Amino acid sequence: MKISDISDSIDSLLDYGHKLLSLALREGAEQAEVYGMMGRSVDIDLRRDVVELASESFHRGLGLRAVVKGAVGFSSTSDMSLLPFVAKSAVVSARARGGDESWRSLPLPEKVVHPVGIFDSRLQQIGPEECLDIAKSMLSGCRTVKEAEPVAGGVASICGTGFVINSLGIELQETSTLMHASIETIAKAADVATGSEFFNSRGYQPSLEDVGRAAAEMARSSLGGVKAESGTFDVLIKPLAVAELLEYTLLPALAADNVQKGRSALAKRVGEKISAECLMLADDGLISGGLDSSAFDGEGVPSQRTVLIEEGILRGYVYDSYTAGKVGLRSTGNAVRSGYSDVPRVGNRNIIVSSPDARDLLEETKGYLVGGLIGAHTANPISGDFSVEAKNAFLIAPGEEARPIRSLMLAGNFFELLKDIEIGRDVRAIGAIVTPTIKVRMKVVGS
Repeated sequence: MKISDISDSIDSLLDYGHKLLSLALREGAEQAEVYGMMGRSVDIDLRRDVVELASESFHRGLGLRAVVKGAVGFSSTSDMSLLPFVAKSAVVSARARGGDESWRSLPLPEKVVHPVGIFDSRLQQIGPEECLDIAKSMLSGCRTVKEAEPVAGGVASICGTGFVINSLGIELQETSTLMHASIETIAKAADVATGSEFFNSRGYQPSLEDVGRAAAEMARSSLGGVKAESGTFDVLIKPLAVAELLEYTLLPALAADNVQKGRSALAKRVGEKISAECLMLADDGLISGGLDSSAFDGEGVPSQRTVLIEEGILRGYVYDSYTAGKVGLRSTGNAVRSGYSDVPRVGNRNIIVSSPDARDLLEETKGYLVGGLIGAHTANPISGDFSVEAKNAFLIAPGEEARPIRSLMLAGNFFELLKDIEIGRDVRAIGAIVTPTIKVRMKVVGS
């Protein structure tokens, strides 16, 4: 498909969106909103050192929310001949739900700010052949490490346009791109160890040799693991593991819907100290090149920066229009969607972990270094308790070479760990979570 064809197609989809909006109002909706998406993706799947699948796909569709007496009905389609049925279905669903006294309104139009660095025309035009060459460069990087070999991986390039229109006058549209790659490796000697690495960017990267090499070196460096001592130790948790813990403990507790439903340990604690003073945590939908940066959220509310924790003090939560309306506040621009067939929900944009006291933690720490986690999804998002297995863990001490650990379990309560947390300088974007290494003191079990 030519670039001009894509442009024509999104204009056509927008026309269908306006038609669907009108049909919903005609069916009896008091307010209505249409979310539309159109995109193209190129995917290369790797199995060991060969290409298992190369594909190019296109998608488009519309999702409709219809409001009747505060109740919201939803319907979606990728077939534009079904718009009358979609409109009727959403309105009927709203009526069937009955009124909702907590509902206030769909958002009104506001001025938006367009973030930079979220679109690259080279990714809009890239084809399977070029993505294949990039995947081969990742394999080439892996082969430079003799003891390691690739197990699986892939490269994907995505270009998409999304829009939100509603009956109150919102009409917003944005095009963005994303390039993603990952690789898993294995190294063999007297024992076996694994490693992995990934790459995410809104911009084009012609070669990913460094990604393949890093994954292979991680696997090689994890060979020869020694037994870990059990007890309470200082533990450096690297960015990937930090992001996993945040996703399943702290971030759910900062979502307004969980707070309002009594599923957050941080409910009614705004203004209280909940962590060490060094911690700053913000949600920012506008950072340059952020993976979840956009001029607006899934409802058309302008994106913004929201400070959640500052100097250890809980400053607030993230809201969509519904949860904000329940408590007389304005949405923080945190309505997120996974696609046109998904209703908006409270979620995070780009999470930024930082500290004015950030320093090099590796130089001063005696204890353990943890690269990743297995089982972070089993953490309790309400209590903050977790028990996980460390992945690519090392025994460290100042001035000494890191030694790989054969097996290490970590257990604790993340909300308690926050009270004595220390923040590093090695910032990395793990998806939409931008974080450095953190240092905590916690219980470990070695074997």
